[in-house]
Order: sequence, then structure tokens, then C-alpha cells
Amino acid sequence: MYTVDVIIPTYKPKKELLKILDLLDKQTIVPNRIILMNTEEAYFDQLIYGAELFKYHENCRVYHLSKLEFDHGATRNMGVYYSKADYFIMMTQDATPKDEHLIENLLKPLVSGKAAVSYARQLPREDCNPIERYTRGFNYPDHSFIKHESDVRTLGIKTYFCSDVCAAYDRTIFDKMNGFVKRAIFNEDMLYAAKIAKAGYGIAYCADACVYHSHNYTARQQLHRNFDLGVSQADHPEVFEQVRSEGEGIRMVKSTASYLWNHHYKRWIPCLIIQSGAKFLGYRLGKNYKKLSEAQIFRLTSSPDYWKRKALKRGIQNVDAHRGYGRNHEKEGD
Repeated sequence: MYTVDVIIPTYKPKKELLKILDLLDKQTIVPNRIILMNTEEAYFDQLIYGAELFKYHENCRVYHLSKLEFDHGATRNMGVYYSKADYFIMMTQDATPKDEHLIENLLKPLVSGKAAVSYARQLPREDCNPIERYTRGFNYPDHSFIKHESDVRTLGIKTYFCSDVCAAYDRTIFDKMNGFVKRAIFNEDMLYAAKIAKAGYGIAYCADACVYHSHNYTARQQLHRNFDLGVSQADHPEVFEQVRSEGEGIRMVKSTASYLWNHHYKRWIPCLIIQSGAKFLGYRLGKNYKKLSEAQIFRLTSSPDYWKRKALKRGIQNVDAHRGYGRNHEKEGD
């Protein structure tokens, strides 16, 4: 019988994380370990104070790092290093399993050998606004499918779409492909998906593996996020220069506008226009970040510590990369 671990990067986790841990331990396939890669120990201690986390979740392990040590690719690679399972699932601290079949359904394409990675369907939360609610359905439909490199001709950039909000990985293939890119401001999941697709492996979307996950981002937040998205694409032309992504964004905006108009949400159309403009502006600025000053980049990014780390590596800032690094919660002998 195979084993599976769940790896969750955390930062200032809320009580919802405790609920997620409870739901993971009630799965039809229970994780061997739940590995939390936590940024800044002090915030985590605030969450678990009095919660007796390790009494009720004996399979939970926590590893602490500082903000300057965190990286979307490297931190997740470190989480995989701590795992000894045949498969592992990447999740975020705000992705709540819909039912007890999440892990079971997410692993099916991997166990059968049809795919090297599979990602879950993201359902909108109750407080989700109409724009975000429609976007969830646009990006995460109600039918499953498997994508391959040959699908680039019809799907374009969507061929490589994958989300570490909740995604399962075959550990053997992951190691063979040298894991996630070691330094990533964004898109470590999509970059890995592109790599395995080009190597001949499948990318599975599992509509029956569901998590609740959505955000009501402001236009300013969308600009910052899409700036980082543009940076990630500019830094990896081997993937993104071959397949343009603007067309997919335009298609989604048009489809969303049609939905709002036809479902009595007309008052949300100006908001859609503003948010879409902010997304496009942020994306284009990110794609051209090398033409911007350091001060401009820091005003535009949603990941300032990524740029601080780059400055640290160049030796131009005196920063303490180990601030906040603390004890690890693991049983002796593990």
C-alpha cells in the first residue's frame, strides 16, 4: 500500500488551519504526515496556544523559517525533503477540503499512472463576490480531464495550468525532474507542470477532489499579484515566450462580463473593468520589471521579501536572514 503526506506552507495561520487538519485526519486515505512549513514561529505559537495541536494531530510536524528564508519553490522543496511518502499533496493554509474523499480522488490519476501531478477543483466560499465566484467556475469546471504537451495547440497556456492550493505529486517523478524551481516569486506549480508536460507526463484536473478556496481581492491587490505573475513569466521565457497568455485573460474577462450582464449583476461590471485593468497593468509592468528601478519594483510587488533575498545574495543589503528561525516540533528519532 502506498503512503501520502500533506505539505502546507503557513504564515500567520488562523483557526481555520486547525479545522483543515481535523478534516485531513478524517479522510478515507489518512496522510502519514502533515508537514507544516511555517514562516515566523511567533505567529504560529499564537495559533496553537492552548490548542494541544500535537496531542490531537500526532502525525503533524512543524518546521519554522524566517520571512527572508521563505521561497515558493525552495520552501516547498524543503517540505518534500522532510517527506518519505510515495505521494505528497501541496496545500495552502486557506484551502478547506469539501469532504473526506479529497485525497482519495486526487491520487487516482497518479496511482493509475495516467499523470505525474493532479490538482483539485476550487469552490467559492459563501462570502465570494459574483466576479470571483464566476472566475472559480471558469478556471475549475465540473468535469475532469488530463492534459499533455500536445494540447498546447488547442489549450495554449492553460495546458500548464496547475495550482498548489491543492495538488498531488508522484514523488518518484518529482525527484527525477529535480522538483520545483529553486527560486520563484510565483508560479512554482505551473513551472513544474510545464516541465513534466514537456517530458511526456500528464497533468490531471480532478473535478471530484474539491476544496473551498476564494478571495475577494481589491484592484490594488490584483495589480500587485499580477505584477509578480508577470515577473515569473519574464524570468522563465523557456515556458512562457512559446505560449502567450494574454488571449486567455481576455477570453475570461469577456465571459465574466457576459455572465454578470445575464445574471442580474450589471452593477459589478464597472468593478470587473477596473480589476481587469489593474490585472493587465500589473502583468505588463511585471513582464518588463527589468526596466524599472528597485524603488518602483518594491511599490508594485506583493512579495517584497523575494526582492530582499535577491539583494542579500548580491551583498548590497545588511539583513539578518535567520531572524525568526526557531525550534522544530518533531518527535525524537524521527
